[in-house]
Amino acid sequence: MTVMQKKNNFMVGAAILIALIIVLSGVYYGAVYFGEKPKSQKETEEPPIIDDQISPGGNQALLVEINRIRHRGIIDAMLGSGFRLQDPPSFYYTCTRDGNTFVSKDVFAAGGASSEQLFSTWDTMFQENRLQEDIEEEQETVDVSLSIIEREPSGLLGRKYKDVEKEKIDVTYDFRTGRWTGDDYFLDESGYGHYVGETFEIWFSIYQTDVDGDKIPYWTEVNVLHTNPLIDDSDLDPDGDGIPTYWEWYWGYDPDTWDDHENLDPDIDGIQNIEEYQMSKYFADPYNQDIYMEVDGMEKGGLFDPAHVFYEESGQIMIERFAQHGINLYIDNGWPGGPSNGGGELLSHYDTISQDSGVMLQFYRHNFADERKGIFRYMIVGHNAGFCIPSELNRYDTIVIDSSLKKVYTKRFAFTPRTQRIVLASAALHELGHSLGIAPWTFQGNDNISFAYGRQEKQKFLDTWADYYSVMNYYHIWDKKLADYSDGSNGPPYDQNDWENFYFPTFEIDSNAVEDPIIELPGTDRLINETSEPLWDSWYIEENLTQSNQVKFSTKCYVENVDAEFRIYVPDIYDVNEKNGTYVKIYAKPDAGTSYSQWSLIAEGTLDETGEIIFYSIDETIDELWQYIG
Repeated sequence: MTVMQKKNNFMVGAAILIALIIVLSGVYYGAVYFGEKPKSQKETEEPPIIDDQISPGGNQALLVEINRIRHRGIIDAMLGSGFRLQDPPSFYYTCTRDGNTFVSKDVFAAGGASSEQLFSTWDTMFQENRLQEDIEEEQETVDVSLSIIEREPSGLLGRKYKDVEKEKIDVTYDFRTGRWTGDDYFLDESGYGHYVGETFEIWFSIYQTDVDGDKIPYWTEVNVLHTNPLIDDSDLDPDGDGIPTYWEWYWGYDPDTWDDHENLDPDIDGIQNIEEYQMSKYFADPYNQDIYMEVDGMEKGGLFDPAHVFYEESGQIMIERFAQHGINLYIDNGWPGGPSNGGGELLSHYDTISQDSGVMLQFYRHNFADERKGIFRYMIVGHNAGFCIPSELNRYDTIVIDSSLKKVYTKRFAFTPRTQRIVLASAALHELGHSLGIAPWTFQGNDNISFAYGRQEKQKFLDTWADYYSVMNYYHIWDKKLADYSDGSNGPPYDQNDWENFYFPTFEIDSNAVEDPIIELPGTDRLINETSEPLWDSWYIEENLTQSNQVKFSTKCYVENVDAEFRIYVPDIYDVNEKNGTYVKIYAKPDAGTSYSQWSLIAEGTLDETGEIIFYSIDETIDELWQYIG
């Protein structure tokens, strides 16, 4: 055979082989597109084994706790017209579960006796109620409805009354996940288990009977967390980050991954997650800004100087002002179950406590619990004194306000119990504002008394700083219709929106100015605005990640109505070619206007192979499992 013949035979054989491949390929792809398609990798993976039991080993029941109800009408009642101190409102609640309704006012005793009991208070804090409802075994969900009904006077001279429903909350509880959705849900604006209505503010909790007593549902334990449903996880800490499984599960953290809870502060309120956990029984929410204050009074100084105490109505005015801006203020004025040196003490009488005398250190060390420092501000209602100062270091966490009758009558012109409560609230709001970052060196309209320096200076003040309508302004502080911070409606340069200039961690960081006896206000010559890097070593800013995620984080700021600068840090062993699994930390520095702010750790995550930041989400895990449930 010649070389040419061999070559021709080879070409013919190759052509036949190619044709055969094409035919076989056509058969295969025909089978694919006109018959059964090949399964993807995900489809070929074995589905997870799901234990879809809901309440094995015990009776299934629903438990509803109504932990606190607060009436929001204190501002209208106190700052309105009239001389009389109004009585607190009367109200009750109804709760319907699975069609069964409980009415809190109806109390039935043994022997068929019955009576009617209403809440008659502005705030039911520490008057908790619990309801229990038997549920059919293996029931998946239950609808819960909670209504608040206020009893209002009616008829001639108010001798009759009518019951008016003011709030209604409808949620659906899921026995698999232990979460509820509806009018309240996880990560909503007002907080989980916290509903803020037009008339009432309600704190509540829903859970189910649970064999091991940790309130984590059986289904979630065995399928999502992979914990033992027979062992109480409320105190176990498998990842060793200082916070147990229950709290991390409840607030959406991974119980098996170490989190930097000592520094994490997603809502930037100066209360880090480890402290939020410690304050759980006092409604602390890591995603909504909380302010805690401990208040002590002072013993009377004589026949015409009664004991100095903080009125409930004064506290409620303050609480409502912050609630109007989505901020939770909690005031310990004698909480049950608190530390032995908690709020509500009557301290030894001092005729005067000077800001510069250092006397506050005594009370700070012996009447303010150490475990509360860095979480609470400490306030004393005293005699002939009023200021906000550091007691230790240069951190403005100590407040003194004055309730001496001489000052109340002659300087504040508060001659009735109603107006006395207003001016006391105004004084406390003023000093609290300093601990939130507003100082003479941030905005010169506050603590400015130049209007008292003669007619010419007063006119100059009226033409400028009088536009700053705030309790921070001494010219307006005793206005009986105010008791509020400025909203900035008069515009710059002589007005500011105080609410947008607050920096909540001010009370736990060293101030950028030192206020000593020789300071001349506004003291701007003392400012040192040095903001230290949040991480000193082993970490560095990943500029590309920061820039690529800036828009995403800027539009989803953890602090409502506050812009922030973001930075993303990675370990110094970070390799751009091996991103998957790299640990990242996200810091934010709020733009608090004139107030001095620092960097706060708001989130942690990892990077996938594409460089995308991945955050732990229990909801995504549950959604993945959900597709396998019939």
